[in-house]
Amino acid sequence: MTTDSSLLSSELELQQQEELYQQLLLQTMGKMQAEQNSDSKVIRPQPGMCVKTLSEPGQQKVFVNICQSNSVPLPPEISRDELVELLQSEDPSGYRVPMSLGEPHTEVDNNSQGCTAYDVVVNQEFFQKCQKDPLFQQFVILVSLEGLENKYDLELSRDWKVLKNRKFLGSVSEQNIRTKSRPVIQELQPQENSSATAKRPEFTLIVEPPAGDPEYLIAEIKLPGVPSSRSLVLDVGEDRLVLTARPSLFYLDVFHGFLVDQEDSVAQFNSGTQILTVTMPVVSS
Repeated sequence: MTTDSSLLSSELELQQQEELYQQLLLQTMGKMQAEQNSDSKVIRPQPGMCVKTLSEPGQQKVFVNICQSNSVPLPPEISRDELVELLQSEDPSGYRVPMSLGEPHTEVDNNSQGCTAYDVVVNQEFFQKCQKDPLFQQFVILVSLEGLENKYDLELSRDWKVLKNRKFLGSVSEQNIRTKSRPVIQELQPQENSSATAKRPEFTLIVEPPAGDPEYLIAEIKLPGVPSSRSLVLDVGEDRLVLTARPSLFYLDVFHGFLVDQEDSVAQFNSGTQILTVTMPVVSS
């Protein structure tokens, strides 16, 4: 009995690809679960302001408690003129505000009616800046509503009201926040010098299907000179993709306009074409 050597070679290549694939998945997803406890801490934020709005289309009362804490990172410095220019631009999402979005809790309003409240925590210094300028206050309310909409698949009215005599609805609860940056509505801290010397790789973002509601976002990243996935560190965020090819070969940090499922995202590196393909199921856009 003879064995076709081409079949053995093909089977060995598939096995090697599977090993690389599994390793990259571990780098991408596994470390976040393994380090979950060390990457987070419990904080008790201070009340800030309470915003009343409505859910759509049901017109149910919703209260957003915007709280403050020094444990939440400070967003990048931005002037009033820069903020005006940002809000008038085609892509105002380029400026990210670090915040912690709490779980919904049921409360009772002044009319003894049931309602839903959410707690949003931002940096204390940034909150105080927002209190001094109506434009910044409107901005932090807007990004808070957008953050809640994206996380909980809500639709909230932009006809809101800031309650004058109430800083918080309900009781202040502790929140578990990440001490290491995870891309949700966050601006990461400046990278180390090694990333500054790395090249930005050529990449393509593909939406599938191309028409109608998107189901998958596929990133194809060309990494010439990268021999295997062992030198790659990939972080798939909810709306952000960060890739480092060590040592200081490539560095990619890109936001996209989609909310993706991190846990079900998969990545595969083809050592022949030296292309990394990341497939991310789209939750919403």
